[in-house]
Amino acid sequence: MSALELARYQFGITTVFHFLFVPVTIGLAVWVATCQTLHHRTGKEVYARMTKFWGKLMLISFAVGVVTGIVQEFQFGMNWSDYSRYVGDVFGAPLAMEALAAFFLESTFIGVWLFGKGRVSPKIHLASIWAFAGGTMLSAYFILAANSWMQHPVGYRINEATGRAEMTSIFEVLTNSTALYAFSHTILAAFSTAGAVVLAVSAWHLIRRNATDVFGTTVRFVVPAVCVATIAGATVGHFQGMLLEEQQPMKMAAAEAQYETEKGAGFSIFAISHLEKNPGHLNTNIEIPKTLSLLATGSFNGEVRGINDVQAEYERTYGPGDYVPVVAVTYWTFRLMVGAGTALILLTAAGWWLLRKGRLGESRLWLKLAVPAVALPFIANSAGWIFTEMGRQPWVVQGLLRTQDAVSPTVSSAQVVLTLVGFTVLYGTLAVIAGRLFLREAKHGPDAPPDDPDAPDGDRQDTPDLALAY
Repeated sequence: MSALELARYQFGITTVFHFLFVPVTIGLAVWVATCQTLHHRTGKEVYARMTKFWGKLMLISFAVGVVTGIVQEFQFGMNWSDYSRYVGDVFGAPLAMEALAAFFLESTFIGVWLFGKGRVSPKIHLASIWAFAGGTMLSAYFILAANSWMQHPVGYRINEATGRAEMTSIFEVLTNSTALYAFSHTILAAFSTAGAVVLAVSAWHLIRRNATDVFGTTVRFVVPAVCVATIAGATVGHFQGMLLEEQQPMKMAAAEAQYETEKGAGFSIFAISHLEKNPGHLNTNIEIPKTLSLLATGSFNGEVRGINDVQAEYERTYGPGDYVPVVAVTYWTFRLMVGAGTALILLTAAGWWLLRKGRLGESRLWLKLAVPAVALPFIANSAGWIFTEMGRQPWVVQGLLRTQDAVSPTVSSAQVVLTLVGFTVLYGTLAVIAGRLFLREAKHGPDAPPDDPDAPDGDRQDTPDLALAY
């Protein structure tokens, strides 16, 4: 394999692994802040126990996310130096803002929250967790603004003398329409992901009748929240797809395996073809008539552009070349994302109905389904990122820079293999350690109320202070 292919594998593996923790941290930060707010306003002990318990799981996710995120930025200089040279003046700005503003905000206020209880006023302590939650979302916004510029470059000019892209407007970069949709979609996905984690842990304990006050209260809040967030995320995703139809028509054509431009195009549910990068046709295609045109254009008879027409247009614009991504990957990751999200909507909608009927606590079937359903948002998130990045190929910056021209010219395949194996082993080890720690704390459950002398020893036992561990 070439250094280019290996570098792409390395970036893909580390990115998908890192993004397992990012949405959990963002969503749990908001949930912990909500629990603490409820305790501050009502004084009820159950909300204090919820804050402490879910806060421990949030800290584990945050710690792993920070460690794995650092590696991402190093790769731009090591494996993708030509990319950094060409677009660093633009791409580096939102990354610097993320590090200097958002990440420092997170680090400062998580410290206040961890060590400030009893040392600062309750209102300041509460404000610190909300500031941390806001910092996680601000950090996500800057990162997504940088990534969205790669999908739809704006606010720049090409300096012919230096052969580099130079920023002309940071405002345009930060208000890129692609970034606004991507941020909304990602934050809603984060709420769904963290909510699914909370539901899975709560369901596991409710099946065993552990701390029913804490987990029963949790479920009453989180089931409707996850359902609404997932539906809202799907709605934003629909409009994001319509935007992509304008900005990245090849990606959307490949997502539907739509080879010919067509009016009244049907939405493909299941399609197979030859195992090639671009087979050129479908052997089998089961579709819902006219639905794709409705989703893409808002009209049953709207025109949807096909792969062949977009390829011809790109050749006229950018010169000869293959501008089609791996169709099977783009097609199936899109369906994995949509399918997993739909399954989560159905599960939480059923849970909400049971909750309104007062039967959720008695439905062992729903509780048992909620535990493995924790995988659904992670599948959707990972598939969504793979679709977003691989569907853009062969571009690393849409219309400006091809991926093959962005790799470091002096880095050999052997060097990339070494770091690829090293990071894979390191991340695998980290996954085992973090997973065991997360599961241990999740299984332990919240501490019993301080006035409950009959609680089992395991419930009364204080868990290690994670602030000291990190």
